[in-house]
Amino acid sequence: MNIVEVKNLHTSFDTKIIHNNISFNIKKNEIFGILGGSGSGKSVLIKQIVMLQKIQKGEIIFLNENLSNLTLKKEENLKLQFSYLFQFGALYSFLNVIENIKVILKEYTKLPKDLITKIALTNLNMVGLDSNSAYLYPSQLSGGMKKKVALARAIANQPKILFLDEPTSGLDPSSTIEFNHLIKKLRDTLDLTIIIITHDLDTIKSTLDRFIILKDAKIHFNGTLNQALKSEDKFTRSFLTFKKDSYANKN
Repeated sequence: MNIVEVKNLHTSFDTKIIHNNISFNIKKNEIFGILGGSGSGKSVLIKQIVMLQKIQKGEIIFLNENLSNLTLKKEENLKLQFSYLFQFGALYSFLNVIENIKVILKEYTKLPKDLITKIALTNLNMVGLDSNSAYLYPSQLSGGMKKKVALARAIANQPKILFLDEPTSGLDPSSTIEFNHLIKKLRDTLDLTIIIITHDLDTIKSTLDRFIILKDAKIHFNGTLNQALKSEDKFTRSFLTFKKDSYANKN
């Protein structure tokens, strides 16, 4: 079953073409990667899928709904089916950990306060943090802990789809490995489909089921890691051999 189908998507800003009739699909329960250099259209593509940016030409079918033909009610209902983990977590600095996780449940459910607290604590435990962390503030957390809290908040509303924007950015190698393992665990435990924008080599090699590489407004590669490793195309192989620090310095 396809969760997302992109068909002949064309996007341009003034004279600059961002997507030139690209097509691909994302299957249920996949961990799917969107790769590409700076300015290749990764973020624009995600914004279109999550309905933050209008589709100019082509179609995006998201959870069996054509995003170009949505009523306001259907759009609101669709937006409750996914969550988004921002690159740096986007935690509220004035709220402690437990209150950060509660935000979405308070906003979109009518659950009793004690049940909301229990759900938040359960989610905190699912991402590898205990109740001792619940009343700390973001300023008291390490980078890895902030990512985990943001992830706990993202799964609080039991989404079907989770979007991750450079989830391991800023993490040390050990924390990156731990976070990638956590992503796979949550996919299996919660029956999630996960879509990741990433340039991290560890994530590409250990976590993604399939990925696309965007280049020159086209899909330059679409397939699995094994297929990419067998490719003779230099640009495709460059994504499997670059060093994280050198990439960051260039962008």
